[in-house]
Amino acid sequence: MKIRTQIDAGICNFDTVVTASTEDDQNVTFKFISECELIKEFGKQVDKVSPVDAIATLGPEENPLLSIARKLLQTKGCCDACVVPVATVKIMQVAARLALPKDVSLTISED
Repeated sequence: MKIRTQIDAGICNFDTVVTASTEDDQNVTFKFISECELIKEFGKQVDKVSPVDAIATLGPEENPLLSIARKLLQTKGCCDACVVPVATVKIMQVAARLALPKDVSLTISED
């Protein structure tokens, strides 16, 4: 299965396209397209641990994708509120048939 997701990260104006692919509904590889240098680095780091065993990420250990994002935050100053890493986890789960494909949204407004 191959899942493609368009992510509008918000105020930074960096759109990202993430594709998650699996042939066995478990081991998932990714492709990232973004103008954001930090997301490009995230993609390179994800490539190093791919394919990611989607079923194993459901266990008690930290998800390797979120671990990579956390390390980028600490070393490169990546925004800790960036939605791309968590969106990547979500599409991995959809590609591996661990979650159903449904759009998500976040609406932010001043009160």
